[in-house]
Amino acid sequence: MPGCEPYSATNGPLGVLVLHGFTGNPSSMRSLAERIAGQGFSVELPRLPGHGTTVEDMMTTSWSDWSGAALEAFDGLEQRCSHVAVVGLSMGGGLTAFVGERRDVAALVFINPVVMKPSDELVDGLQALIDSGMESMESIGSDIKKEGGVEASYSATPLRCVLSLFDGLVEVHHDLAKITAPSLVLSSREDHVVTSDNGDEIVAKSSGPVERVWLENSYHVATIDNDQEIVETSTVDFLHTFLKS
Repeated sequence: MPGCEPYSATNGPLGVLVLHGFTGNPSSMRSLAERIAGQGFSVELPRLPGHGTTVEDMMTTSWSDWSGAALEAFDGLEQRCSHVAVVGLSMGGGLTAFVGERRDVAALVFINPVVMKPSDELVDGLQALIDSGMESMESIGSDIKKEGGVEASYSATPLRCVLSLFDGLVEVHHDLAKITAPSLVLSSREDHVVTSDNGDEIVAKSSGPVERVWLENSYHVATIDNDQEIVETSTVDFLHTFLKS
């Protein structure tokens, strides 16, 4: 898809991995990634497997592909940087936690993250839809308050991929206490995709210090919503504080 390409910037010895969300692509994180790079950090913003092309491509992928790609991108950045931070939106926030639980990460930034599996009732409902022959449902993209705001996400949501995400989040949620790096959690007051109690869980269970910033004028995709400047400024300031050589 045009404009959904990965982004990379090689600058100094301090690196930042930036991760987009489920059914999204790098375009929703591009401005933030460029802002971070403009501050002298080396940046990698990968396009996760099955994203930014077609829904049919995504249907061939699962949590193991997305989490594996996140770890691979972190490891590649770590090879050329002395310290690496991770920034993620939505599922990218879940992947940020996943990496933070398994690698020596300097700092973590979560933007409306999803880090826990939803209710059994919702999961059972999705499974029932799949059992009835339904493979996708309406899009969860473009949850943006800003007038005219549109996310370049898929026009449909593949159901088997949703269940795979939920399965992967079980381990992520269980291991939140393994996070020891400083974390910044940015949460929209009104989010129609991910409930803010996901952020509450990071605050409650992370073993590292956690700072919380509430976004008052954005929905889920806050990186390209009315609070974009707050998101970018808060992230850059946080990285300058905790990502040091």
